Amino acid sequence: MDLALQALVIGIVQGLTEFLPISSSGHLIAIPYMLGWTDPFLESLQFTVMLHLGTLAALIVYFWRDWLRLVPAGIAAVRDRSFRGDPDRRLAWLILASTVPAAVAGLLFNDVIENQIRQVGMVVVALLVGAGIIWIADRWGSKSLSLDRLTFPGALGIGVAQAIALVPGVSRSGISISAGLFLGLTRESAARYSFLMSAPIIAGTGAYETAKLVRGDTAVPVEWGPLVVGMAAAFVTGLFAIGFLLRWLRTHRMTIFVVYRLVLAAIIVVVVLSR
Repeated sequence: MDLALQALVIGIVQGLTEFLPISSSGHLIAIPYMLGWTDPFLESLQFTVMLHLGTLAALIVYFWRDWLRLVPAGIAAVRDRSFRGDPDRRLAWLILASTVPAAVAGLLFNDVIENQIRQVGMVVVALLVGAGIIWIADRWGSKSLSLDRLTFPGALGIGVAQAIALVPGVSRSGISISAGLFLGLTRESAARYSFLMSAPIIAGTGAYETAKLVRGDTAVPVEWGPLVVGMAAAFVTGLFAIGFLLRWLRTHRMTIFVVYRLVLAAIIVVVVLSR
């Protein structure tokens, strides 16, 4: 199959799975494996991270009204050294607090993740464990609190959960939404916060990998055409996935995503054993 077409398929998968609680990184490892796609660039962490820039653009576009409030509010909080009872100022700094654990974990463990953990077997284990966590959180959480009730310790806890999602198959949205549910947030509030808090860490990681691409400091040669195709596909499908999940969680449980993770893990195991 043409490399650009493969990149298109993977970009669509990335856009959908980045925001649905089913793990984008796990899919980006499992799908090429199951389809027999072995191009080194499509399997590289650089391509995965650049696809995340497509979904970052989707986050910025979908929540543009929020960013126009939160960014100035966060700066104003620093200027005045006070939240002044402004929920936007407080939320901006809650989001910043949530990014710290993942940023530290990324700096410390990036090489380990790239070279040792990006394996299909790890994806199966993480899919199963993540399914259990989501199922428990969806049933045990009180789902009674709105986002303005989130505390700084709670935000830091959700940030730690996001850091765990560096392991392929866990799912950034799945684990952070689950953490929000354990804290008592409503499903929609937990998902909304998960999306907002993911933007800074995706932006930071994307900037780091972009600098490597510009310098030519990459493990494999960069295929710019397929890269652009994949990023565009991730952007479009990411917009759809954000809207879909927020609407779904207003009236539905997360059971469908738990079932999907279990089925996908089973399919991967069957494919592995058949080979």
